[in-house]
Amino acid sequence: MRRVALVGAGMTSFAEHFALGIDDLLPMAVAECAASVDKGVQLSDLDAAWFGMVRKADGLPAGLLADALGTPDLPVTHIENSCATGNDAVRNAMYAIGSGAVDVALVIGADKLRETGQQDALREWESLTRDRVWDYPLGVFAAAGFALHANRYLHESAATREHLALVAVKNHRHGVSNPKARLRFEITAEQALAAPMVADPFGVYDCVPQTDGAAALLLVAEDVADRYTDAPVWVRGVGLGLDTVMHQHRTDLTSFPATLRAARRAFAMAGLGPRDVHVAEVHDYFTGIELMSYEDLGFADRFEGHKLLEAGVTTVGGALPVNPSGGLKCKGHPPGATGIAQCVELFQQLRESAVNQVDGARIGLAHNLGGPAAVAAVTILEGPSG
Repeated sequence: MRRVALVGAGMTSFAEHFALGIDDLLPMAVAECAASVDKGVQLSDLDAAWFGMVRKADGLPAGLLADALGTPDLPVTHIENSCATGNDAVRNAMYAIGSGAVDVALVIGADKLRETGQQDALREWESLTRDRVWDYPLGVFAAAGFALHANRYLHESAATREHLALVAVKNHRHGVSNPKARLRFEITAEQALAAPMVADPFGVYDCVPQTDGAAALLLVAEDVADRYTDAPVWVRGVGLGLDTVMHQHRTDLTSFPATLRAARRAFAMAGLGPRDVHVAEVHDYFTGIELMSYEDLGFADRFEGHKLLEAGVTTVGGALPVNPSGGLKCKGHPPGATGIAQCVELFQQLRESAVNQVDGARIGLAHNLGGPAAVAAVTILEGPSG
């Protein structure tokens, strides 16, 4: 395969965009992405686009992108893979470029969740999973489904709700300085622990806010990278992992097999290991996911992820900063855009232009988990000097 370079990255703010539609957000993300390309780029340079979007839109999502950008001749592939959509879009574009099918690709994602009632989202999911309608009368919505995992993990490990609070405190502290984040304020562990309960053990501050936003990346083949920049960020590895969606079929709730499989594939492709990672954007849809993912991604031994929090390893200034952007928890989570936005942050980190810059960051990892817990995607990036 040809090597694939990331040469541009941009995103809208993640916020309550009540006055904007998807067709407004997409050009905004593309404009910022184009502005970040050192030597410039034109829409006419694009050979294809991969568009991540989870929530339904009027009409065909691919056509929505063509209309929003004014590019009716551009081949667009719509990607939808739950919360892993963004990094899966990166994966698909990377394979297309690596194979030689295209030279220049736009990877873009967007969603608007703030105007969607939770009960409406559940009814839509129920209609797509007729064999699983028992989930919703029993209350197994997203928070409750992941709470089953978190409660079992807290039972079997030495971790406590205080460690979940530390994840929230850390990510809120990181997000304060991120102008694109939705919840730009710090919290204390006491506030997190005292917050109203959503699904035990998750309180309000353990949960991601519903958010609108868009993000975009420009991926190119190694052969043409110097047309756009002298400092490309390289896509070293991508991985997708799957698992059952049925909780009763899971023999161990203390780990996410989808993440294990995605990480194994991404690290194998990259020829790297967990110890090589300098900065990571890890899925923290709920705080317990980030904590458990430390282990699934290989950053900590089994049941010892809480030790990273206690030692400050995963905060900016520590040995392995996780979610210096503020993560989903603080930044927000429009699922079609989330994984792409993680790569926007890593692009800036690896080019030493991030708000919460991690000193000496050369290898970055992005991770999403969704389904719930049935699909995960991992992307590994390397900085320009690699």
